Amino acid sequence: MPSVLPPVLSVQNLSVSMRGSNGFVPVLENLSFDVAEGKTMALVGESGCGKSMTALAIMRLLPEDFIVTSGSIMLDGGDVLAATPAQLRGLRGNKMSMIFQEPMTALNPLYTVGDQIGEVLRQHRKLGRRDATEQAINFLRAVQIPAAEKRVHAYPHQLSGGMRQRVMIAMALACRPKLLIADEPTTALDVTVQAQIFDLLSQLQDETETSIVLITHDLGAVAELADDVAVLYAGRCIEKGTSHEVISHARHPYTRGLMACVPHLQLGPATRNTQLELEEIPGMVPPLGARGPDCAFLPRCASAGDVCRTQPQPPLESVEAHAAVSCWRHREIAP
Repeated sequence: MPSVLPPVLSVQNLSVSMRGSNGFVPVLENLSFDVAEGKTMALVGESGCGKSMTALAIMRLLPEDFIVTSGSIMLDGGDVLAATPAQLRGLRGNKMSMIFQEPMTALNPLYTVGDQIGEVLRQHRKLGRRDATEQAINFLRAVQIPAAEKRVHAYPHQLSGGMRQRVMIAMALACRPKLLIADEPTTALDVTVQAQIFDLLSQLQDETETSIVLITHDLGAVAELADDVAVLYAGRCIEKGTSHEVISHARHPYTRGLMACVPHLQLGPATRNTQLELEEIPGMVPPLGARGPDCAFLPRCASAGDVCRTQPQPPLESVEAHAAVSCWRHREIAP
């Protein structure tokens, strides 16, 4: 039998807490997932569900007063949580990189984009300034920025939002990292540019075999790009599986609610298409400190039963070879 390669990224039972005035407040609870080489794992959920906090934990960039309280993060066989500051400097930008939500705040306004791409190459590949600039031009071409020889000398404010995001992708992939974390990479971009960015990520992944953790609320992007999906709610994973399994056979009421929020068209009478009425999930994600031991989605769930009100948070139960769900009633409400 062919040997099974270990995952590039393995997150197991990861818990993160915030120091509060009355002790530690849970932010992430027992989150586990693997990302294989050249594959994409999507983390899906509303704002406040823990997606970006997961990314920051992987990168060891948690804000002050946030700490990992348990679990492990293994990258290419190495223990990220045990890495020293010097080892982290060697990992970030080299073995793992991150595309942040808003490139205008992530890029330094005082340096040209060529200098910022070149800095990664000078730091990790020990290139001289001239060679780093030439490589920066090549990477700008790779991310399909026109007139790369001119744009390499531009400052961030001189580029459009779509071009700035492409620069962030070029920086992130400059050293061909094992892992790329894309945190809402198309925020504030128009629909056409969003599609271009997603196509570019897919193309570059095919060329580099980089593994991707895609953080998004866009289930259309999940269907197009992701191999696997983990749906987060209030810091917990409530459903995961292959993207086809989760999108085609969503079992958790929250996942179904997210699906119902996606605009889509239906063939209308005679000559026109009609947009179906969008549904909404009532209420909001509970804030930190207001999450009890029971199912956090209970106050918003239209499918809740007596068992949901009398039992604690349900475990993440395997329902198929590549799917799991955390819901007491998932069999009764199965699609």
